[in-house]
Amino acid sequence: PMRKFILPLLASLAVATPALADETRVEVRGGAIWSNGTTEDTYGVAAGFDTNIGPAAFAGFEVSGDKIAATGTKMAFGLTGRLGIKAATGTKVFAAGGYTTEPCTGCEDSWHAGAGVEQNVSGPFYVKAEYRHYFTGNLAPDSDALVAGVGIKF
Repeated sequence: PMRKFILPLLASLAVATPALADETRVEVRGGAIWSNGTTEDTYGVAAGFDTNIGPAAFAGFEVSGDKIAATGTKMAFGLTGRLGIKAATGTKVFAAGGYTTEPCTGCEDSWHAGAGVEQNVSGPFYVKAEYRHYFTGNLAPDSDALVAGVGIKF
């Protein structure tokens, strides 16, 4: 149900925004999220774009939908800003921060911050690894996630 809405939306964003940025991207990702001694699988999709800030730096943003693979969770939507450097040909290193909606009923929305690396592998395809810390608040324990992704640039 929700997948039928999210995936076409992300695909249309990727196709509709190339004139706004130097690089539009769509990716799938998966990894682990942990908090308070518990670790769960997580998976999701993201679409965004980056624009050059001079020859060696970039800024961008992404919209995302991620799901913790545990009973009682729901799709969490995020809006994330990225700022980074082009460390080598085809390599981006970045800091990221933004906002994520609640991942389950009774959970809290959260701000997140992290860092990652993105590497071109062949043509428009790339791989990515990213760490995020979620600042939950309201005395709920914070959480951390480490994900890997594959994507395509337009």
